[in-house]
Amino acid sequence: MRSSLLKSLTLIAVSLLSFHSYGVSNWVNFEVINGHINLPVTINGVEGKAILDSGSQVNAINISFINKNKLEFSKGSKVDIKGVYGTETRQLYNNVKANLFGADLELDELVGLRLGHHEVQLLLGAGLLEKFIFQIDYPNNRLRLFERDSVDLAKLKNIEMQIDRGTGQPIVKVNLNGEKNAWLILDTGNNSGLFLKRTLATDSDWLNLYGAQSGTGYGVNNIANIDNFRLPEVKFGPFTIENVQSSVPADGQTEFISGQDRSDLSRIKGKNIKGLVGFDILKHFVLTIDYKAGHMHVGLPEES
Repeated sequence: MRSSLLKSLTLIAVSLLSFHSYGVSNWVNFEVINGHINLPVTINGVEGKAILDSGSQVNAINISFINKNKLEFSKGSKVDIKGVYGTETRQLYNNVKANLFGADLELDELVGLRLGHHEVQLLLGAGLLEKFIFQIDYPNNRLRLFERDSVDLAKLKNIEMQIDRGTGQPIVKVNLNGEKNAWLILDTGNNSGLFLKRTLATDSDWLNLYGAQSGTGYGVNNIANIDNFRLPEVKFGPFTIENVQSSVPADGQTEFISGQDRSDLSRIKGKNIKGLVGFDILKHFVLTIDYKAGHMHVGLPEES
């Protein structure tokens, strides 16, 4: 179903990588807004932002952007989209003309979602990420792309990672507080540190030990109540991060911890995923990710 979109995204590879004999693009600067990677994009002559979301199995266009600019695009079929707090049926949009990474593209099968402010135009997930090896330098707010054959991450990887069979999402094994190992979705669209299954926290009494406070969580489809706390220690690859922002669904709150995915992918049984890992952890590192093969290297930025 994504063949048209992937064909368009292949043009990015041609426009970027054909200029570099070593199979690597120039660095592209991004902004971090509310913990999200925002890249510059232009659609139908309107400048805006595209959010890079490694936890998403879909590519999406913002309904608020469409309505604000009174745009009309060709409509495709409808699909069921599962978010952390529920599932809803959404419209697909085709023939969307965009400029991304300096390439003029026509994108198809973009899911219509509400992505916040109308300046945010697109959400980019698996359809883009699996085409390249991505290097995201969080401390310096920049990223670049490698041709798939130019880096052997199977040899360089330093964290357990794989693509979950059930959802198709990238998952990593993380040690929580020196007590538990857990498979978590690597989610650049998650602006907190950890979003965990409630039982994972209650079994260890973390909510009481670390003074959990109630709050509100925002999923792709709905708003829900959550409990927030700070976990003293998280081991992420070879590195240990302290005082990590963490949250769990409030008592009785229904959630789908596997995050956002196309519901037709969920029939295959995958790992027992315990949560999401996001910005409050990722912001410290340079991540080199082979999304398709399921390999990742975690490093620190070079000193200038």
